[in-house]
Amino acid sequence: MIKFEQVSKEYQGGYQAIQDVSFAISPGEMVFLTGHSGAGKSTVLKLIMLMERASSGSIAVGDKKLSPMGSRDIPFHRRQIGVVFQNHQLLFDRSVFDNIALPLRICGYDAVDAARRVRAALDKVGLLNREKLNPRVLSAGEQQRIGIARAIVHKPKILLADEPTGNLDPQLSAEVMTLFQQFNRIGTTVLVASHDLSLIRRMNCRTLTLNNGRLVDDV
Repeated sequence: MIKFEQVSKEYQGGYQAIQDVSFAISPGEMVFLTGHSGAGKSTVLKLIMLMERASSGSIAVGDKKLSPMGSRDIPFHRRQIGVVFQNHQLLFDRSVFDNIALPLRICGYDAVDAARRVRAALDKVGLLNREKLNPRVLSAGEQQRIGIARAIVHKPKILLADEPTGNLDPQLSAEVMTLFQQFNRIGTTVLVASHDLSLIRRMNCRTLTLNNGRLVDDV
């Protein structure tokens, strides 16, 4: 589902974010990506999303290599990927419902179908009764669950999460991880970037470890 072969990313000024990174994640697998701050975790996720381009090496998502993809191919590529951010990136001038519906509207979904999908996503994260509220009035944990609902509303094949529990207490972190497990059980490939080693150990999943841009462990 996701394959890196000797991938490196060098930024302007010569900063090497990742170097010669190789790994493969199978369809339906749940994997953690860990390492110190600046180890290259976010860069790996950005490369998968085509928010960044690799300087060298090969990346494939599904059965397609990313390097030949042009700007016209990127929207279609991203439709198979859901992304959860640490800071939620919710729009506070819109309701919970409209926040979750936004990616569907961008993709041109019919309004009736979009509404059905939004309510199904809200139901999955246990917030069906919050759809009319402004996200600003919700707790941090509820806001993160709204972000997750938005990420999975279009039923992506891959779910990426960048430090999704960084601002949450241990109980809320566990609830978020339980949601990821539920999506994984129905076949979604899940890749979670996190520096929370105690949480990762409790999850007992395969873990990729980066150190100064290099993959140093895969267990």
